[in-house]
Amino acid sequence: MRVCLALALAAASALSKPSHLGRARVHMASTAPYGSWASPITASFITEAGVGLGGLCVGPVSGDLFWVERRPKEGGRSVVCRRAPNDPAASERGGVDVTPAGSNVRTRVHEYGGLAHVIGGASASAEFIVYANFADQRLYRLDVPASGGGDARPPLELTPESAYAEDARYRFADLCLDEPRNRVLCVREDHTDPRPAHVVNEVVAVALDGSGAMEVLASGADFYAAPRLSPDGTKLAYVSWQHPSMPWDATALSVVQLDAAGRPEQGRAPTVVAGASGKASVLQPAWSPRTGELFFVSDEQNGFWNLFCVRNARSTPLGPQWAAQAENVLPMELDFSGPAPGWALGQQGYAFARGTGDVLAAVRLPGEATSTLLVLDGGEGHARSSMHSMAEGGLPFGFGGLASRDDGTLFMLGTSPELPGGIFEWAGLARTGAREAGAVLLASSMLPSLSVDARYVSTPRLLNFPTTDEAGTGVRTAYGFFYAPTNGDFAAPPGELPPLLVKAHGGPTACTGSSFNPAIQFWTSRGFAVMDVDYRGSTGYGRAYRSALAGNWGIVDVEDVCAAATYLAEQGLADARRLCIDGGSAGGFTTLGALAFKNVFAAGCSLYGVADCSALAADTHKFESRYLDGLIGKYPEDKEKYDARSALFSTSTLSCPVLLLQGDEDKIVPPNQAETMHKSLIDKRIPTALKLYKGEQHGFRKAENIQDALNSELFFFSQVLRPSFEPPGVPAFPIDNLATSS
Repeated sequence: MRVCLALALAAASALSKPSHLGRARVHMASTAPYGSWASPITASFITEAGVGLGGLCVGPVSGDLFWVERRPKEGGRSVVCRRAPNDPAASERGGVDVTPAGSNVRTRVHEYGGLAHVIGGASASAEFIVYANFADQRLYRLDVPASGGGDARPPLELTPESAYAEDARYRFADLCLDEPRNRVLCVREDHTDPRPAHVVNEVVAVALDGSGAMEVLASGADFYAAPRLSPDGTKLAYVSWQHPSMPWDATALSVVQLDAAGRPEQGRAPTVVAGASGKASVLQPAWSPRTGELFFVSDEQNGFWNLFCVRNARSTPLGPQWAAQAENVLPMELDFSGPAPGWALGQQGYAFARGTGDVLAAVRLPGEATSTLLVLDGGEGHARSSMHSMAEGGLPFGFGGLASRDDGTLFMLGTSPELPGGIFEWAGLARTGAREAGAVLLASSMLPSLSVDARYVSTPRLLNFPTTDEAGTGVRTAYGFFYAPTNGDFAAPPGELPPLLVKAHGGPTACTGSSFNPAIQFWTSRGFAVMDVDYRGSTGYGRAYRSALAGNWGIVDVEDVCAAATYLAEQGLADARRLCIDGGSAGGFTTLGALAFKNVFAAGCSLYGVADCSALAADTHKFESRYLDGLIGKYPEDKEKYDARSALFSTSTLSCPVLLLQGDEDKIVPPNQAETMHKSLIDKRIPTALKLYKGEQHGFRKAENIQDALNSELFFFSQVLRPSFEPPGVPAFPIDNLATSS
């Protein structure tokens, strides 16, 4: 139930026209109530100029940089782009589209998808791209010319109708090329029988010749991820797990020996390299291009996703000894996995430097807010070679998504609390003296023609705050990022405290962060304080903190968001009468729980949130169909617990206004939950409204719906909070029972 809201794309979007934000204006601030401040950071500007950036990779032949743009203004479609700033067709970001117009590079495996494309050409003289198209979920191959964008010729359909007739019968993700055998390896999700219990996940090889030929390489587990071929093509590593575990709970890393044709050797079982205990999360395998050693991340040793390596993998025959040779490369209480691993396929928190084979890891050291680049020698010793950061190395405040070129140039996705993020180039590993020059911004998620004035930007502070522990988890401290109201044009009347919006992230096994988020600045620039909470169960704080949510979803997360609001009110940072909360997906469940079971908040907004846990358990997709076993209890054996934590069955204790925002094609949290909740609120004569967005799934990707969701939430709060306020420039809409409650 992770949020896929395009509002919250890391480093999404520009915020206003240059005439509004590009030049500082010197004048006295006007006095106006909190919440009523006029802001240039409008909902329309958030989507008009912004895109999501990700999927960095370097062409194996050209050395050119490729990336993926997710474009809200184009219905949220994802496009593979190539850096070609001198090309006549280049965008303001210096990229040209590679994938065809109208295509959408996105897969629905696990519903969250991941790694829907791969660039090939290492064994040929020309590059090509293999990608999954969202509309039909089929695989395509497209030749990429030596320069510029995609080939004028239509792409070759690798899984044509001659192979199977029905679109989306199969879904493909986590692509890995096997060029010598002219095939692509991937996770295939078979929806021949679409009932969640009957959907089949496997590792398969798909021919690159357009024949539609497919061959199963691994099957039998409930889930698979990260099929990765060894450099010499003789071994295949992959991650698997079984219900009811989720990938952050318990997985296994296996390696299978391949014959000359690329099939698993007959009569030889896969070797389990890590995770045999059933008590560890093992993720993100990758083979060293220099030594042939197998790397992966695991939390088995100290509760954090540390980096492990199977020593001497190239010279040691595959067998049980591989597990014995797996060593923690750099034991530390930090994650090498990147944030919230396991939700999307293809996530990778570390990479290998092309040319040297050095291991590159983007991590956040304990007690540090900024990212640090750890560089480990690519030889078999793996001694720590160097560390680089913003202070020493000129790197961005936060970064990840690493990709390198043969000359040592490193590309990364960089972020900052104050500015929209983008793609950076850093030559600190390439030549002497370059380190002082720092990273160079190549492409911003915000159009270069637009800018944001710092007077409208609130900088977050990481706070820890005391929380209650009725569930007996032993954890009594929670965390969150606090944003104070900030707008250089306005000041509040003396003595007035701001309304507070507490945000509960999705997942729930995920996390928030301090990267620039225009959807938060939308609120703070209007006079709201914002607290973005990493409640117990969030990633990034170790397995003990993450596991505090086990069996306690709807209890400790609700305690923590309420404790955050109460703490800030007690500190004089928020108006205790105007405490609001919102959240998407699992965050919507926490939001509804806080409103139904606690008396802290004055209003709330649930975005595609879970209102009925039993309905979710009975009607959701395969990936999360047993998620609640660990979060609440077995279903239906523990149905009483499910109902007790469902806000839908506790509207008798709910007395404050609720806004419900929902996509009508959501397969993860079906819209009937929001519809049922809405009817219950109407019957109880509580101010409420329900907006169903046509064509949206789990999270909003279309620009018009992203805009309407933000504006609607602001208008709703302005009408139901007391004292109320008038937000300028925000369209009104009907609110049920509003007149009755006044």
